[in-house]
Amino acid sequence: MNTDRIRLQQIEEQLLAPYAALSSATRGREHNEQSHAYRTEYQRDRERIIHSRAFRRLEYKTQVFINHEGDHYRTRLTHTIEVAQIARAIARAMRLNEDLAESIALAHDLGHTPFGHVGEKELNRLLEGHGGFEHNRQSLRVVEVLEKRYTAFDGLNLTWETREGIIKHSGTYDRPESDLFIPAEQPSLEAQIIDNADEIAYNNHDLDDGMTSGILNYDEVKKLEIWRMAVDIYGRALPETKKTAIMEIIRTIINLLVSDLIDCTEKKLEEKNIHSYMDVKRAPERVAGFSENVSRANEELKRFLRHNLYQNYLVRRVSLKSQKVISDLFSIYTGHPDTLPESYRDEIERNGIIRTVTDFIAGMTDRYALEEHRKLTDPLARV
Repeated sequence: MNTDRIRLQQIEEQLLAPYAALSSATRGREHNEQSHAYRTEYQRDRERIIHSRAFRRLEYKTQVFINHEGDHYRTRLTHTIEVAQIARAIARAMRLNEDLAESIALAHDLGHTPFGHVGEKELNRLLEGHGGFEHNRQSLRVVEVLEKRYTAFDGLNLTWETREGIIKHSGTYDRPESDLFIPAEQPSLEAQIIDNADEIAYNNHDLDDGMTSGILNYDEVKKLEIWRMAVDIYGRALPETKKTAIMEIIRTIINLLVSDLIDCTEKKLEEKNIHSYMDVKRAPERVAGFSENVSRANEELKRFLRHNLYQNYLVRRVSLKSQKVISDLFSIYTGHPDTLPESYRDEIERNGIIRTVTDFIAGMTDRYALEEHRKLTDPLARV
């Protein structure tokens, strides 16, 4: 009698598109493991990520607004959940492998620093001459090395396809940390749609959070092309309550972007004669993307957010404080390794002080980084 896993693999082969990634065809894991009786390989990846410590820490890592600024602002965890939800909707509509798409989505920010992109930029500056810092590479390091959940190996031992999706997230992969992930190959379609789902999620929840905070002006937002397109699609009078109107139109924008991505990507697949998984891998460029009009409107939205939200003086003031916390911690730890927790002493011998401090800081939550900074810089704080 077939096991549940084999039955699920057969269902994938029957129902998924010919260019989808089949779990039965995975390139496998770095460390050999027996297949599970009733879960596919990508389902196992998803569950390992969800149960990791790095995933739980995302709850207290900044998206734009630091966690303690309000209960309703997005955190890195809620952002990740939104990306996974959008990715699953796209994958299901396109008959791609939902489990692989969800796994990549759930893992895509595991290596992110505290304080969002501000923390990432500061660590990258501090590591100039030491290889820099980039959160996709750190996310891969988290799942391959830093998570300690198994006696037989370090990391989560995820499949090749999930790990490729992590390292090739957000742009062309050109960093040869491993010969396993071939720079000339495009990532799977499941991985490609994560880039778009990520962008759809953060643009729209930053727009929502920005207006909720009062930093973004509603009358200015209404002038954006993507907003006007959504109002036309909405097709009826907006609710009189501004808060309700904002929610209705942002929901419509997300639906507009998701629908356009699906339609445009399927059109490109047909135009480029892509009929198999390997056709996707061997294509000269990525296939997933928006139409020209929607892409233009989306770029305008990103410019608007960059100028009016991310560079707003209130956000910049918080950003400067965050940069200082990261910089001070890095300087103290590298200059005085004995200030690190004892559990990291062996890591210094194995990986060196720079790598050890980078891993330690990158894994911090916002509140832990702030507390560590207070303990190490405030003479009156208890250590």
